[in-house]
Amino acid sequence: MSSLVFATNNAHKIAEIRAQLGSAYNFFSLQEIGCHEELPETTLTLEGNARQKAHFVKDHYGYDCFSEDTGLEIDALGGRPGVDTAHYAGPERSAAANNAKVLAELGDTALRTARFRTIICLVQGEEEHLFEGRCEGHIAREPGGEGGFGYDPIFVPAEGDGRSFADMGTQEKSQMSHRARAMQQLQDFLTRQADQ
Repeated sequence: MSSLVFATNNAHKIAEIRAQLGSAYNFFSLQEIGCHEELPETTLTLEGNARQKAHFVKDHYGYDCFSEDTGLEIDALGGRPGVDTAHYAGPERSAAANNAKVLAELGDTALRTARFRTIICLVQGEEEHLFEGRCEGHIAREPGGEGGFGYDPIFVPAEGDGRSFADMGTQEKSQMSHRARAMQQLQDFLTRQADQ
């Protein structure tokens, strides 16, 4: 069985992928391989950050690895917050502050189109593979919903029924989620490999 590190310490994410692909791969979190340092994210693109994190694990710990980076891109803000999505309003990574900053910057702007993009980088041996998931939508004029995290209260997916991600349950959100789409591409790729 091949070993593969998921560059996260999120137990829910690890459990989910183990359940889906555990018979073909032995998945490890960063903590399980003894990686306790903050992974570098110093490039100016989602692709660059995903690549940087996956290669860091491969280069320093020797494991094949995949990592992801996600950003919210708002057209009226020139694609911001983009790569700065998590700490748009400051280093404390406050979702409430990030949402408030976006709404303040947009003000009464009519153009509110936006998208979430997730990039996954898989490093296996000497090979690198990139997978992208995206979800188009728009920014609401005020937060709504009690669920979700991050920008979910102000992001309304285009293929939904007008509710924000925060108004949806986890299963409903995952049917159109950028991250779920990128993960599905990765899972399809790994499944094809395992079947060969």
